[in-house]
This record gives sequence, structure tokens and C-alpha cells, in this order.
Amino acid sequence: MSSIRIMKKSDLNAIDEIFNQAIEAKFSTAFTSPLSGEERLSWFHDHDPADFPVFVLEEKGVVAGFVFFSPYRKGRKALQSTAEISYFVHSGFHLRGIGSRLMEHAISKAPEYMFKTLIAIIMEPNIASIALLNKFKFRLWGEMPGILEVEGGNYNHQYYGLHV
Repeated sequence: MSSIRIMKKSDLNAIDEIFNQAIEAKFSTAFTSPLSGEERLSWFHDHDPADFPVFVLEEKGVVAGFVFFSPYRKGRKALQSTAEISYFVHSGFHLRGIGSRLMEHAISKAPEYMFKTLIAIIMEPNIASIALLNKFKFRLWGEMPGILEVEGGNYNHQYYGLHV
């Protein structure tokens, strides 16, 4: 049985494991090294459940993935109803619909947080994320050509958006 809930501080080790897997995969995040414990704790505090929640999907007591909202261009009042959405799934749970369940949950919750627009910023080679975004009717709204430098190659940073 699985459930989706707001992240607790006790989930940070599981979040770190999933995020570090994404870093190792190379095209799931632009981070190239794991966050320190202090950085992860700061990230946790920046995601107050009242404003920018992190939702975790638990499968039989194990955190299988998480999705979260972050401010888009923090401090700019004209963008306060826009949030960046990010999601990560534990490698042991890939291809089980975890990403779809997380995305469906987050989109359904977005209006409760007064978000009218969601932005997902994706590395061009991340075809699994692009397929997930397309499934939920996100559209490619923009692209920063060749700005990502990964293992000697240059890749595009793509901006997908959805009005909710």
C-alpha cells in the first residue's frame, strides 16, 4: 500500500539517498555533488509545508519518491502565483508509476497553495522527465541552448510550463 504525505524531518536521509541517485544519473539535476547535511537542512527549512511543501510517496514504509514546489524567481511579487515543480524517484522504484502519482498529487494540490502556473526546468537528455511532463500536459515554453556542461558535453536547459 502506498500513500502520499507531507515530508517530515525524519525523511531527510531517504530524500538524500534519492537525490544522490539523481546526481549519479547525470541528467536528472544540475547538481554535480551531494548536498552537505547543512545544505539539505537549509533546503528542508526553505520548504515550509504551508507555502512550498515537499510531498513524499511511501510504499510499504519506504520513501519511493518525492515532489516539491519551490519559489520561481523568489521575491518577485508578479511571479508569486508561479512555482517551480521538481520530482525525484528512487531508482529501485522506477517504472512503477511513482512519478505519475506524485505529479498528479502535486498538480491537484497546487491551487490550495495559490499556484496558477507550474514551471519544470529539465535537462534536455532527461527523456523520462520530458515524457512525464508531456503526460500531464506541460508544454515546452523555452530553452537555454547549450548552457549545461555535463561530462564534456553541452546540453540545453528546457523550461516546461502548465497553467493549473
